[in-house]
Amino acid sequence: MKRLLVLAVVVAGGKRLNLFQYVSLQSNSRGRWSHVCGGTLISQEWVLTAAHCINEVDDYRVELGKHSLKATEEGSVALSATKIITHEGYNVLLSRNDIALIKLSSPVALSDTITPACLPERDVVLPHGTPCFVTGWGRLSTNGPAADILQQALLPVVGHDVCSQPDWWNVLATEKMVCAGGDGIAAGCNGDSGGPLNCPNPDGSWDVHGVVSFGSGEGCDVLQKPTVFTQVSSYFLAEQSTSISTKVGHGRF
Repeated sequence: MKRLLVLAVVVAGGKRLNLFQYVSLQSNSRGRWSHVCGGTLISQEWVLTAAHCINEVDDYRVELGKHSLKATEEGSVALSATKIITHEGYNVLLSRNDIALIKLSSPVALSDTITPACLPERDVVLPHGTPCFVTGWGRLSTNGPAADILQQALLPVVGHDVCSQPDWWNVLATEKMVCAGGDGIAAGCNGDSGGPLNCPNPDGSWDVHGVVSFGSGEGCDVLQKPTVFTQVSSYFLAEQSTSISTKVGHGRF
């Protein structure tokens, strides 16, 4: 079986961008916090990320309002994770239901650089070619350095009928995933896992339609191997994004 490359957040072939809802998920190793994955703030208390970013051993925190991971920046804040919920149907081998929620230790104060993302309506499926953007602090290229500055790259959506073809992702791509990219130039890369796929609405607003899940073991920017995202609309209702704790408590995640 072809080995899948586990992704996290910076973007191969990317461009710099602004802050808002993007977060850095960090783990503590030997007393030092380091970036492991991306994530998205979806309410003042909850962050959306990928299930494969989480293990039962490490402690986690979330940094919000960051542009540079190395610089001390005014308005940024780090909050510990008090509760982490991975989807009960998560399958690590097939990357199915690769989605998780992190509850922050306290509600974060919203500002010019910290703003929750919007989520799509339930079961929305993006048309082939929709121009979306992946965002993160992952590697800038295959085996390249990780980005210090937040990056983004344009990744057009690849429809399921194309992405599931034998010379693309075949049966690994399901209808609860979003494929985007695959041009061999721009892609998610190591360090981008858990980060968002932002896509435009006709009114000019943006919704987070995907959570970075996996890519090709051959490299970050392989032709016809688009970055694969967990499809957010298969799991969330837009109007429930501010009451996630109630939703999870009733077992609907």
